Amino acid sequence: MELAVGLILAVMLVGVPAVVLWRVLRGRRELGTGPAERATFETLHTASLAAPPLRAGLTAEGAQKASRHLRELLGSPALAITDGERLLVYDGIGDHHAADALDHAAATLRDGRTQVLSIPCELLECPIRHAVVVPLTTDDRIVGSLAAYGPHASAGLVRAAQETAGWVDSQLELAELDRSRTRLMEAEVRALRAQISPHFIYNSLTTIASFVRTDPERARELLLEFADFTRYSFRRHGDFTTLAEELRSIDRYLILERARFGDQLQVTLRIAPEVLPVAVPFLCLQPLVENAVRHGLESKNGVGRITIVAEDAGAECRISVEDDGLGMDPDRLRLILAGEVVSAGGVGLANVDERLRQVYGDEYGLVVETGKGAGTKVNVRVPKYHPGVSAR
Repeated sequence: MELAVGLILAVMLVGVPAVVLWRVLRGRRELGTGPAERATFETLHTASLAAPPLRAGLTAEGAQKASRHLRELLGSPALAITDGERLLVYDGIGDHHAADALDHAAATLRDGRTQVLSIPCELLECPIRHAVVVPLTTDDRIVGSLAAYGPHASAGLVRAAQETAGWVDSQLELAELDRSRTRLMEAEVRALRAQISPHFIYNSLTTIASFVRTDPERARELLLEFADFTRYSFRRHGDFTTLAEELRSIDRYLILERARFGDQLQVTLRIAPEVLPVAVPFLCLQPLVENAVRHGLESKNGVGRITIVAEDAGAECRISVEDDGLGMDPDRLRLILAGEVVSAGGVGLANVDERLRQVYGDEYGLVVETGKGAGTKVNVRVPKYHPGVSAR
């Protein structure tokens, strides 16, 4: 009963880090010293140790790292985990039964039902006489099995195995969510690349072509800048880059746009050197600058000004991209950021806003100040350090 209570609590606290649970364990005397309390907290701690390897999905490496902790949860002499086609790990005594573990799981993998099996063994000293095999599922699909081996197959062991399998299922579903999130971010970067490419490439090549006869050396310099910009934009590795690299790409972009607009485009940069190494999502700023040029200045008469600022703000880097262009209706902007209205300019803003929220949390979405005829200022906050974010 104590084990079942602990397992249920472990399922409820799937996302609690091990260090937090350990602190709870250290303070357990304040919460009670009875057997039930000790069993509950020990179970939570063991579950927290098994969780990280499983967050990579149902792999041989993850199963091997998690198996000992799962076996402790079950209190069984041995445990086996399979995917749909092979044995991932057999942990515990009686490893001569490992060769048959996939056969033991066959019926469960086929129909998804819990199986209680008698395990024949010629070794009198071997304690493995029964197995409880339960399915592992993700999105209602059977993806593997978990088997608890021991001398008996009690009703308590069956319940414990089912609870443990349910907890493992939740970790595998979180792993699938992580993979889906990664695929979504990659798709969003591809969407940004697709958005940047047609408009910018056409205008840049047209501008370069205009210099070929009148100023060949200038045309050559612009062509090299264009090559460097596109090489960076279409690179295939890394979800993150440094602020310095992102700004260097923006500088190349603006060199090409100034060649097109001449003195009508003026750019001011104020960059604090200490924030240049900060890791930021790849292509999170360039779309904001392109949006400022395309929709802030292209239709404006006279000189257009863009100001890019990056400041050190303690634990954060604060960045702003501001133009004195035509601005836009704030209500329409809210609809664009919410994904309810699609416009050529809003795609970049909405995409960057969503990516920032996915990586850092909702409190790090874009803050946009704008109004018709009042220009636009886009504010970005990025933590200097954040788990899982590094420019490699």
